[in-house]
Amino acid sequence: MYEAAHARPEGESTVARLAATAADFGFDGLVVRNHGDVEADYDAETIRDAYGIDVVEGVEIRAEDAAQASGYLGALRSRATVLCLHGGSTDLNTFAVRQDRVDVLAHPMRGGDLNHVLVREAKAHGVRLEVNLSRVLRSEGGRRVQALSGLRKLRELIEAYDAPYVVSGDPSSHLQLRAPRELIAVGEAIGFSREMVDAGLAEWGRIAAGNREHTRPDFIEPGVRRGRYEESGGQP
Repeated sequence: MYEAAHARPEGESTVARLAATAADFGFDGLVVRNHGDVEADYDAETIRDAYGIDVVEGVEIRAEDAAQASGYLGALRSRATVLCLHGGSTDLNTFAVRQDRVDVLAHPMRGGDLNHVLVREAKAHGVRLEVNLSRVLRSEGGRRVQALSGLRKLRELIEAYDAPYVVSGDPSSHLQLRAPRELIAVGEAIGFSREMVDAGLAEWGRIAAGNREHTRPDFIEPGVRRGRYEESGGQP
């Protein structure tokens, strides 16, 4: 299971502190999802060795509109193992679900909407919809009620169309991290099964593994790698 977090300077905790806490809570990995204009300074390999947890270099594109998002996507895709797009508006949600290069549409229900047409597009292009639990965990009153309503609708759409998705508490501090069992409990209160939350937390790791495979120098297509025969132009 993986968590996806914002780290210093965007968040309050360093990547190392987040990774140490995530490892203590039983996570297998941590995706660093800072927005593209706020890079975190860290050495993923050193942190992996220190805490025994996979650290994934991610980025979350934040844009005003689809045109700006398209430019950022071209510039940032090669930098990120996991690429998220900061959704919420109908314009950005629509753009994101039609992009094969987007891995995750982040918090799609925050301020905008999602319907069956966009969910089908997301499934067709392999864009995961984020079940973002942050406002349920850390908001009160009307904002929390609104978040619950949006997540219930998102769950219904995911189940109805078998859409790909991820689950996250979206912390920006090690103090905001919650153990998988706590995220499962929150998910169950919204109507997600334990198995669905488990799968959504694990999906971050599957995205990272798939994208790392694709960037290997010997990669040709899924399940096929370049060997001595291909490298030599067909000569034995």
